[in-house]
Amino acid sequence: MIEQLVECVPNFSEGRNAQTVRALVAAVRGVNGTFVLDEEMDHDHHRAVLTFVGHPEAVAEAAFQAVRVASDLIDLRVHEGGHPRVGATDVVPFVPIRGVTMEHCVELARRVGSRIGSELGIPVFLYERAASRPERVSLEAIRRGGLQGLAMRMESDPAWSPDFGPRKLHPTAGATIVGARPPLIAFNVNLQSQDLSLAKAIAKTVRFSGGGLPHLKAIGVELPSRGLVQVSMNLTNFEETPLHVAYEAARREAEQRGVRVCSSELIGLVPQRALIMASEFFLKLERFDPTQVLETRLEMALERDALHASRPSTGSGQALTPHDFLDALSAGTPAPGGGSAAALAGALAAALGVMACRISTTEPRHDPDLAPLERRLTELGQRLRGLVQADAEAYAGVVAAYRLARTDPARQQTIASSLRLATEAPLETAVSAEEAVSILRRLSAIAKPTVASDLRVGLILGLAAIDAALENVRVNLESLKDEEYLREVSRRVEAIKQSVVELRSLC
Repeated sequence: MIEQLVECVPNFSEGRNAQTVRALVAAVRGVNGTFVLDEEMDHDHHRAVLTFVGHPEAVAEAAFQAVRVASDLIDLRVHEGGHPRVGATDVVPFVPIRGVTMEHCVELARRVGSRIGSELGIPVFLYERAASRPERVSLEAIRRGGLQGLAMRMESDPAWSPDFGPRKLHPTAGATIVGARPPLIAFNVNLQSQDLSLAKAIAKTVRFSGGGLPHLKAIGVELPSRGLVQVSMNLTNFEETPLHVAYEAARREAEQRGVRVCSSELIGLVPQRALIMASEFFLKLERFDPTQVLETRLEMALERDALHASRPSTGSGQALTPHDFLDALSAGTPAPGGGSAAALAGALAAALGVMACRISTTEPRHDPDLAPLERRLTELGQRLRGLVQADAEAYAGVVAAYRLARTDPARQQTIASSLRLATEAPLETAVSAEEAVSILRRLSAIAKPTVASDLRVGLILGLAAIDAALENVRVNLESLKDEEYLREVSRRVEAIKQSVVELRSLC
């Protein structure tokens, strides 16, 4: 099992030439350690979306090679399509999946963006979590006015100089937007109408910027080849605004205007959890357990086998049994260390909460809040398990950076980057453990009395995980010089500490 996984979902301005898309796929597959999961082409949008995963370094290389091929084969001067775009490779997001932090993906975005700018001569703008300026966080802001609008801003406004590459658009490839973000669902609702203004009106009503649903972006798009119009949506947090909620909002707005929904579609891949939530809503399932999904149960069994088959490791990528982990922790090597131990404590706290939920749901009249709390604790537990290894990997990177020759011109920058990665892992541990403790406290009021002591142990472990993780953050910050980064992390740490004070007073 690969312990470090990053997803990349590049969008290309080509949805009509299958040969070009095959060349893009071949570029990705040509890099060892990457796996293409999905490819989509849309004639009306004139857009292709690839989804691939792999080890972070392999994914970064594959992303660059795909951008290189796109710059050779796609010419924006003859491009016409319904989807907003500013580049042959329009956007390249990196998404943490397993054993990596968001900061790690930010570093990948910066590195790939730098190569695109210097080696391909394409201006690059960083967005989302990698954004260098607040006004560039959202895609919409960078794409505002299309190619012409971006070209004018680049020419007239110093604040719109690209993060990498030349200060003018590439003649055929335009610009490329590169960043890091959480998982996103691209979801479209097709309307039985050819009235584009109607689709745009519905999109404006349902999207967050128009006063609609949080974490929802939407535009109206014409589909000439199908004689339809579409509400094209991005769900940036499907836990807060689930798939079925977005669908129902678009359907309701359409029906109020006398138009029917004829279909919906997913672009790229979707987290299994999002479909399970939709199934629970539409099927009105009672007492549904996510582990009732065949593939989930199979993956759990395979993971258990992998754990039993593994041996102690301090960074080889192998999973560890509890006994192996303790042996590795006491082996006298730098990693795994305190950060990994903190993540394990948090994972144990979340696991006790899941146990309490499952025992409590055996009651005929159990609280309906138990099911969503169990699901969230399961997700937090999985994230914390990944952070056990991620922390060890991050600290191994710090050790390797300090071992570089003092005459190496890249030594200081490498040390700084590795320290930031080593800071993000325990910081994410603290954030996840904080949420787990908050949920455990809620469970104390609604779970069966027989699990009260288990929840108490979980609270103790969770609070210890937060304290231990923040101690690791503090130590790493002492060696960093980036004042802006220090202020940002200190702000996040203080927010966690304040939350912990409140949680301790309630526990």
